[in-house]
Amino acid sequence: MNQNYSIERGTSKIRILLAILLILVAGLAAGPLLLSANDLDHLIVLFIYIILAIAWNALAGYGGLVSVGQQAFFGIGAYAAIRLSYYGMPVYLALPLGGVAGAAAAWVASLFMLQLRGGEFAIGMWVLATLIQQLVSLDPLIQGSTGTSLLVLNHFSPAARRADTYWLTLAVLLGLLGLLFLLLRSRQGAAMQAIRDDEEAARSVGVAVAPTKRLVFVFAGFGAGMAGALWLAASITFQPGTYFGVQWTAYMIFMVLVGGIGTFEGPILGALLFFALETMFGATGVWYLIGLGAAAVGFALFAPRGIWGALEARMGWRLLPVGYRLVLVPESQHDAAASAAVQFDSHA
Repeated sequence: MNQNYSIERGTSKIRILLAILLILVAGLAAGPLLLSANDLDHLIVLFIYIILAIAWNALAGYGGLVSVGQQAFFGIGAYAAIRLSYYGMPVYLALPLGGVAGAAAAWVASLFMLQLRGGEFAIGMWVLATLIQQLVSLDPLIQGSTGTSLLVLNHFSPAARRADTYWLTLAVLLGLLGLLFLLLRSRQGAAMQAIRDDEEAARSVGVAVAPTKRLVFVFAGFGAGMAGALWLAASITFQPGTYFGVQWTAYMIFMVLVGGIGTFEGPILGALLFFALETMFGATGVWYLIGLGAAAVGFALFAPRGIWGALEARMGWRLLPVGYRLVLVPESQHDAAASAAVQFDSHA
């Protein structure tokens, strides 16, 4: 059978999807003008979950760096925002700089943490997060395990504070999604995935392994740091034991595994599902956590590509394609049913 082929990244449907996404973004931007205070609070939490999911997916799903210590940067983002605000910086400038502090801390940590491999890296990150928590607790401003509050936010009316926090969170989410999308479609994105698949092979063909791994590590640190600062803006209070708790990384892992690790759309879907489950069953306490753990293990064992990965493999859905695929087209009409598409944007 003779076949022709073509290489494509997206289809004409992508333009339609982008138009729909622009309408959705415009609607979300008008949220403070249309929605109730309770709805805005829920959307802020959802946006933060999506930020956490896409940051961890970039690190593990595309970079191959499985960490159980990303709560280190989540806590640093919130702590830096409190410190900068204490020094007199305007609060809505201090919050984004909390994310920058997370990225800076990730860059410093990368100098030694990226020397570790596999399980050593994962556990080493957890140890680093615990160490940073203890150091932050020694700050007199934090008052040990008691914690403190971002009191300057009380100078804003509740409605203004909620609206400003909502818009900032939405802007950060869209910015991170756009940045990751462009990164994955670049040479650095291809290098990241090559390192994830086989680090030695990537090095042998000229990929700059150390700088590429550092890039994705810093990106994930910035995302987690921004999420921590935004969570602080929503809750006002800061306690080291809460912000540096391993549950944050557990949430990230759950959202990415269930949604689809190594896919662009999967973490968003996973965050939506996690938010829905938390809203419905979060009050059940320990049973809720047991259920999340069991679901994550089940997906890891029986559906390792997650919900979106399974849909993409079965249905060929690619809403926001970041890789290429080879489309085989049979010459004869009789063989039309044999046409196939081979995906090149491989998944973890």
